[in-house]
Amino acid sequence: MLRISDISYAVAGRTLIDHASATIPDGHKVGIVGRNGAGKTTLFHLIRGDLVLETGQITLPPRARIGGVSQEVPGNEVSLLDTVMAADTERAALLAEADTASDPARIADIQTRLADIDAWSAEGRASAILKGLGFTDTEQRMPCSAFSGGWRMRVALAAVLFSAPDLLLLDEPTNYLDLEGALWLESYLARYPHTVIIISHDRGLLNRAVDHILHLEGKKLTLYAGPYDQFARQRAEQRAQLSAQAKKQDARRAHLQSFVDRFKAKASKAKQAQSRVKMLDKMEKITLPEDAARTVFTFPEPEELSPPIISVENGATGYGETIVLQKMNLRIDQDDRIALLGRNGEGKSTLSKMLSDRLPLSEGRMVRSNKLRIGFFAQHQVDELHIDETPLQHIQRLRPAEMQARLRARLAGFGLGAEQAETEVGRLSGGQKARLSLLLATIDSPHLLILDEPTNHLDIESREALVEALTAYSGAVILVSHDMHLLSLVADRLWLVKDGRVAPYDGDLEEYREMLLGANSKPEKPEKTKEKPKRASRETILARRSEVRRCEERVSKLNEMGDKLSKKLADPALYEAGKAGELEVWNRKYAELRGALEKAEALWMAALEKLETAETP
Repeated sequence: MLRISDISYAVAGRTLIDHASATIPDGHKVGIVGRNGAGKTTLFHLIRGDLVLETGQITLPPRARIGGVSQEVPGNEVSLLDTVMAADTERAALLAEADTASDPARIADIQTRLADIDAWSAEGRASAILKGLGFTDTEQRMPCSAFSGGWRMRVALAAVLFSAPDLLLLDEPTNYLDLEGALWLESYLARYPHTVIIISHDRGLLNRAVDHILHLEGKKLTLYAGPYDQFARQRAEQRAQLSAQAKKQDARRAHLQSFVDRFKAKASKAKQAQSRVKMLDKMEKITLPEDAARTVFTFPEPEELSPPIISVENGATGYGETIVLQKMNLRIDQDDRIALLGRNGEGKSTLSKMLSDRLPLSEGRMVRSNKLRIGFFAQHQVDELHIDETPLQHIQRLRPAEMQARLRARLAGFGLGAEQAETEVGRLSGGQKARLSLLLATIDSPHLLILDEPTNHLDIESREALVEALTAYSGAVILVSHDMHLLSLVADRLWLVKDGRVAPYDGDLEEYREMLLGANSKPEKPEKTKEKPKRASRETILARRSEVRRCEERVSKLNEMGDKLSKKLADPALYEAGKAGELEVWNRKYAELRGALEKAEALWMAALEKLETAETP
């Protein structure tokens, strides 16, 4: 288990963590959330021992291995596969010793240990991880020097996953992954056999890959059972309760103060007035958690154009003589919200460049509205900002005739206040740079907005603000993103880019996710029959509805029991010396309950399917 006991740490005189404590049992999957700058990454450095605590201590089991992605792998001539396998240092050392060992007893020990750690399946395991993160079999044999920094970060992630540390620390791991890689990582982490702690703003990851949320707020740590959405509901309920208590307390204080003000000078009431002053002094004020500054995006509204704004007939495009996409027949209207799906390298970026007029057609015909304006945002544009200039100077270059007050209003519409407007870009946070790039992409009121991974470096509040802005925006949107939450709320059409073609995807995002993970192949449509299926009897339907209710109630009760057991396991007192037996009992109960919950959920789903079959005529 990881035990954080009464720790404190400050940076440049600013306290980030103040006498905070938390206990994370072995095998838990934990997501760390908190505002930008709250100290989440600093907490990782403290756990790894990179920084020295001011108070308290952080303890792990003896010889526990901690792993994380600190930097990309070097661009050397070692293949990706060998780079990943080298991350298992014990295996590499044993294989090296096996080549030189001469003592028969030592040779036997080495072979036994190699068998124990499953050393002979290493290449297959490493290859599977690399494939899940987007590398083909051919690419896995290529040297690291053949790949860019973003791809080498994926190799570094693959290496740490392959080494399987006892405590895996990941800081925004999906920032350099595409949708397919992010979905694979979610599934992999959910099955990971050891403890995982993730800093992330990706709600999909925090809902599907973790079972606890560690909240860093007010310089303290609080562990919540359940995924992010459950944590958000609990926080909203707590805040509502605190708000109600604070209102009652304010009314009580006002009543006492009124009495003191009326009678403090009256001799017959002086003692009573004094007692109420003491009551006021002793009353501990209920304070609500500080509200985060509201993050906003204000996209300018374009005028309406006649549909379609873009049409492509039998189009083909690529680079030089290499054709990437062909036989494209596409139509985009101004009210479209389109998500581009497809594995990396299939041509999503190529399609985005073609639609934004950054890449010409090599075949076919494209027709655009005469007045069409297109806004384009890609992650590389954040890196291309002028780091020695301020955001105000960036937009002054594009709008030299506008008054400074108007330019500042534009910046404020993207959450960049007066202070950030005058700060050099090199000193801004990643999220602030991303908001500036989004402002530059939309400053001309585009009719079509093409966004390639817009949520990288944006926190959860900024992502929600982006969803609201895109929902209200009256132009067309084309999205490429690994953020399933964003895609599910914004996109109403899905295009699959695959095998050199672009075609509508008939399923939904959840079906696409299941297809990628191999959990479910898309069922074929049943052949139509002449006979119309008969509707089940009313008694059958009522019986199946009753069965669904019973199953749902059982799942709800098991979830409540799970929450109670999680709180019990998070109690630091349970891990004190002499309580090993009690801890083992509670861990066994938790494991039994998880098994019962899986069975109950399976029965519930089966009951729902039976009911749906009965109700469908």
